[in-house]
Amino acid sequence: YALLLVVIGNAEMRRVRRDEANAVKLAQTDRLSGLLNRAGLNQLLEDTVRHGRDVGEDVVLLYLDLDGFKEINDAYGHAAGDCALIYVAETLRASVREGDSVGRMGGDEFAILLRRADLASSRVKAMKLEAELSMGTFEYAGLYLKTGGSFGVRAYAGQATAEAWLSEADAAMFLVKKSSR
Repeated sequence: YALLLVVIGNAEMRRVRRDEANAVKLAQTDRLSGLLNRAGLNQLLEDTVRHGRDVGEDVVLLYLDLDGFKEINDAYGHAAGDCALIYVAETLRASVREGDSVGRMGGDEFAILLRRADLASSRVKAMKLEAELSMGTFEYAGLYLKTGGSFGVRAYAGQATAEAWLSEADAAMFLVKKSSR
């Protein structure tokens, strides 16, 4: 009888752990795009900052802000904007290697964490992605629409926090966006 209680208890514990893991995953996933959300990406970046201090792995953060997103929403509605976000998410997800991570920060901002990547190759990656997004189209209600974006690139260089690292990548993106106007 005691063994039966232990077996039932172990099965219940496994179910609770599985449910807990699923809840954490849901809490860290953007519902629209299926990418990491801001909370999930922040957790990953905090872990990377801690790990980076210990191991010294080369890691680069790409920060993307879409161009023309507001115009799509204004002209065609939020459903078209959602299609644009899904298109961008799929494009970014398809462009990364195993071990890299893509997240949607919210609104029309995304981030990509590139592991085992140097700054020069990451800048090239950002330029290629920028070109791919600006040349590609997505379909909405029989129309083929375009969106593009501007990338900021910032290598991990001992930043104290994930938030500091994100802020630097965001500032780099802003400079790129400002210079392209």
